[in-house]
Amino acid sequence: MDTVSFYLPYLINGVTFGLLLALVALGFVLILGVMEVVNMAHGSMFALGAYLALLIVSPDGGLPQQFGWLFDFPLSVRLGIALVVSPLIVFLVGMGLELCVRRTYGKDHLYGLLLTFGAAFVLEELIRIYWGSSERFLPIPAAISGGFIADGIIYSVYRFYAAGFAIVVTLLLWLFLERTPYGAIIKAGVYDSEMVRALGINIKVLRMLVFGLGAALAALAGIAMVPLWGLRPHIGLDAIIPAFVIVALGGIGSFWGAVIAAVLIGAVTGLTAAFHSGWSMVSMYILLVIVMSFRVRGLSGKTSSLE
Repeated sequence: MDTVSFYLPYLINGVTFGLLLALVALGFVLILGVMEVVNMAHGSMFALGAYLALLIVSPDGGLPQQFGWLFDFPLSVRLGIALVVSPLIVFLVGMGLELCVRRTYGKDHLYGLLLTFGAAFVLEELIRIYWGSSERFLPIPAAISGGFIADGIIYSVYRFYAAGFAIVVTLLLWLFLERTPYGAIIKAGVYDSEMVRALGINIKVLRMLVFGLGAALAALAGIAMVPLWGLRPHIGLDAIIPAFVIVALGGIGSFWGAVIAAVLIGAVTGLTAAFHSGWSMVSMYILLVIVMSFRVRGLSGKTSSLE
């Protein structure tokens, strides 16, 4: 086996991992940019989205019996429903959390951080109460599961679909922010919330919707990632820590900086696993230290979170 064939699967796995984490990081960037709140519950939104999808997709996911007719639909249809319904519910949960966080605006940022930190534990424990602590798995249709052989190497079909899904959602989010009036309002709210209020836009509603949108992005990432990771109540912690690293590495003020940082981290962790799996996750922290030793604001730090 030549060198390229040996490292290519590790690189593909890593880049897929990075693209999915980019969705988590971008939701975090939206919330941080508009409200300047470090949402420690963002990882729990990731987990909640995945568990709500399990509810819809899997017969043993805990759905009440009166909704049993849902399982008469094919698995692919149920997964499609989950990709719509689960982020929508998490969107509403995110808006509800923003109503709680609202009382901390204008105060020390530590208050908002502690409030969302507590909310993260509440959501995690609610997940444990309803679904239990054992590991679950989100079933996926046979058409996008399994593997194929290329150059003597077995590749996972689902990883390519997951990577494509992450790319599409990222591009749609960028188009929403750059090409729609609603995206323009969000970006304006990042620059100067007082000016937005002066133009007659309800800044409270704007913040609530953005918080919900960020939570929904985390939920989408959760649904796409758990077939690769497995599902457990503390999976949100496994996702939010790399997301923090991505935001810091890419630059808190950069949309595309977060995406580039996510892909870079994915590639580094993937290739490191080829040498020593135990160093895979450690490598991204080493990368962060190296980059921020020379660029404190990250790779593409801006003054706005959505540039």
